[in-house]
Amino acid sequence: MKAFILDRYKKKGALRLGEMPEPVLGQEDVLVEVRAAGINPLDVKLRNGEFKPILPYHPPFILGHDVAGTVVRVGAHVRRFKPGDEVYARPRDGRIGTFAQLIAVDEADVSLKPAALSMEEAASIPLAGLTAWQVLVERAQLKKGQKILIHAGSGGVGIFAIQLAKHLGATVATTVSTANVELVKSLGADVVIDYKKQDFEKLLSGYDVVLNTLDGKTLQNSLAVLKPGGKLISISGPPDPDFARQQGLNGVLRLVLRLLSAGIRRRAKGKRIEYSFLFMRANGGQLSELASLIDAGIIRAVVDRTFPFEATNEALAYVETGRAKGKVVVTLK
Repeated sequence: MKAFILDRYKKKGALRLGEMPEPVLGQEDVLVEVRAAGINPLDVKLRNGEFKPILPYHPPFILGHDVAGTVVRVGAHVRRFKPGDEVYARPRDGRIGTFAQLIAVDEADVSLKPAALSMEEAASIPLAGLTAWQVLVERAQLKKGQKILIHAGSGGVGIFAIQLAKHLGATVATTVSTANVELVKSLGADVVIDYKKQDFEKLLSGYDVVLNTLDGKTLQNSLAVLKPGGKLISISGPPDPDFARQQGLNGVLRLVLRLLSAGIRRRAKGKRIEYSFLFMRANGGQLSELASLIDAGIIRAVVDRTFPFEATNEALAYVETGRAKGKVVVTLK
């Protein structure tokens, strides 16, 4: 099968379009013919080698974390899916590889795709949608009447987080550039901060939750927005000791991550704020929940651009610019 292969970690390095063996189908696996694959900043960071200590993939391997497609075969123990089903998924860590014609995914990580969406739209959802769900529903336990600040509201995670937070009954503030103000308003944002003209930390206060997707300076400044007892949840780092334990990292890496996050954890504790790092995980059940919300018209997908499969490297380069409004997707015929 054709696939885009990472031969070695390299910043801005190109993936190689080549031939790879078809995936081996396990007894609990679903073999999916890929119709569309979402591009994520995680793909760029993984290609650059930024996650080598945490996600020890060994090149050569196929990159890609989001898929929408059609089931062509199922393992002997699979009961929820059959050939011909249209599905979407975020394959679990260690089993990624959606930049290919076929991928085998554990049944537990798969959901029927939202009926209302095209394959391209469905492929834009899994990683970003699951991240938003796991931050807001699981970690923050966001409730009606609470206030949340979502950074980078026009980004892949932000567009889902805004809509999900509104569905949960929260008041939503977000930060965007001038060009994206109207987009996030259309998604339901109540307070929009144009970061090119305004300082969010001077305008907002008394918030219950902040979702940080940006840099360390933004993370530090977010402490000023939260009230005592508030939660600062970051998906861009620094990883904390709890994450290190969950990942089963060795003692040296646990110590490194403890030191990297010591400053923000100390400052947060001093303000009686809870800091945590979240690295999303695959979950087909949660994708089914999201599909229900999408088919009900509560959440919509926002696709910035689509690229043909052969232009996957160009799609990665576009995501790397940071200018995408919503998600970028590659399509296979």
